[in-house]
Amino acid sequence: MTIYDDKPWLSQYDAGQPHEIAPAFRDVLSIFRRAVAHAPDRPAIRYFDAVIDYSELDTLSDAFAVALAARGFGAGDRLAIYLQNVPQFVIAQLAAWKLGGVAVPVNPMNRARELRLILDDSGARALVCHESLYRDVVRDLMIGPEPPNLPLIVTTSELEFQTRNDPRLFAKAERLRDPGTEDLLGLIERVRGQKPPMRTPKGDDLAMLVYTSGTTGVPKGAMNIHSAVAFNAQVYRDLIELHDGCAILGVAPLFHITGLVGHIGASFMAAGTLILSYRFEPGVMLEAIREHRAEFTIGSITVFIALMNHPDSTREHFASLTKIYSGGAPIPPSVIEEFRGRFGHYIHNGYGLTETNSPTHVVPLRSEAPIDPKSGTLAIGVPVFNVSACIADDEGRPVPLGEIGEILMRGPMIVPGYWNKAEETAKAMAGGWFHSGDVGFMDAAGWFYLVDRKKDMINAGGYKVWPREVEDVLYSHPAIREAAVVGVPDAYRGETVKAVISVKPAMTVQPDEVIAFCRERMAAYKVPRVVVVIDELPKTVTGKILRRELR
Repeated sequence: MTIYDDKPWLSQYDAGQPHEIAPAFRDVLSIFRRAVAHAPDRPAIRYFDAVIDYSELDTLSDAFAVALAARGFGAGDRLAIYLQNVPQFVIAQLAAWKLGGVAVPVNPMNRARELRLILDDSGARALVCHESLYRDVVRDLMIGPEPPNLPLIVTTSELEFQTRNDPRLFAKAERLRDPGTEDLLGLIERVRGQKPPMRTPKGDDLAMLVYTSGTTGVPKGAMNIHSAVAFNAQVYRDLIELHDGCAILGVAPLFHITGLVGHIGASFMAAGTLILSYRFEPGVMLEAIREHRAEFTIGSITVFIALMNHPDSTREHFASLTKIYSGGAPIPPSVIEEFRGRFGHYIHNGYGLTETNSPTHVVPLRSEAPIDPKSGTLAIGVPVFNVSACIADDEGRPVPLGEIGEILMRGPMIVPGYWNKAEETAKAMAGGWFHSGDVGFMDAAGWFYLVDRKKDMINAGGYKVWPREVEDVLYSHPAIREAAVVGVPDAYRGETVKAVISVKPAMTVQPDEVIAFCRERMAAYKVPRVVVVIDELPKTVTGKILRRELR
């Protein structure tokens, strides 16, 4: 027995919450069907001025499923969805599930090489993409010397479904379309009212192949099965107490696991309304919150930094947004306090990965994350319902309380493995635990803390420096908006600490000032020797800062 077997974190759950829950559904499609039956006239999606209710979303996805089936798409086939946060993403995903197929979300920022890798690895039989992405990326792939085996390409415009009266916004005759593609709305209109054969996925059927970000190598397709996705959609509803009809703000990209489960899955589970606005733009998002009275959201902390620093942001904009969670990147405690001071709301931490279908750890709704007194690190939360977790050494053995090691977890939301990658699956799932690749520790009360990614540790003259700790100090500087720390080669120390920062509007700071600020607050070997000030730090589309580019 170890301290982890005692699950001390259970004492941190909000009063009245169970320690375990029974899965309400075994597949995501059944969650959606329950929402349609329960609230057919309730808005399922708000997209700018348009509203799509649950009944209409069911009709649209039925029709698209019929059209896909007529073109040979069937059970087990993969549908690549290469779209921004638009209603067509949800329509396509539902259509694939209604045929027993698998959704393959693709980052719309991916270019030809990255898209080709996912198409080839997944064996996608069909692709849905924006017309602009077809022109800029897909068409060149298809006319190349060795085009991908892609029998069906369906295109759509981000301007569709934007207005209440005419989802197309402009006449089809005015639009140019390549002869090798089909038009999504055209396909739907021709078979509107028709229904595909009724089928319900099994719990261990693939719902999605979600490709990891590839920060540690070639992206791998996580096999996100229906029961795992459905379970974590329920975790969102039950742990965060999303009420029936809750309005959810879609700040995370829908291709990302947070958007897929924390936005789409959670909104279906609550029979709620998902608010979409094509892609994240702070000013547009602020107005969407105020206009549609968004109540819950989850996104990267950089999203909330951008909203907070927008010149038009006011306390009124955030009045309805009472349940705010952040995941995908470490949260500096100073940012949480500044946000609460200005807008009156606390940002709760959450932790999970693509392979865990979003959260395995969260800060309970009525709690605040403690800050480790030694490192200043903010807790990522406690394990959610039905999860076992521990901190382990390089051999997978649990380490004593408070010691640093790799975060391992197991539970019903964990994927069974990676698509066609047995070796990587065996490594990640060794010993019956999922090995996260993240380094952290647990305190006596059961709170877990994320130190950093194992691969990001800096070895400065034999001393271990975790970038996260240095970044937290940098974020406490009043002029610094964003910060990232990396290790760079050093002739004397092997590696040294480099900080790259951006500053808040109308403020300035000099590198020497930043170094002096850090020297007052941490050991000398942790202090950045190099500080670079730039306008904007490179990020993934999910808002995670790209340390590898800064190196």
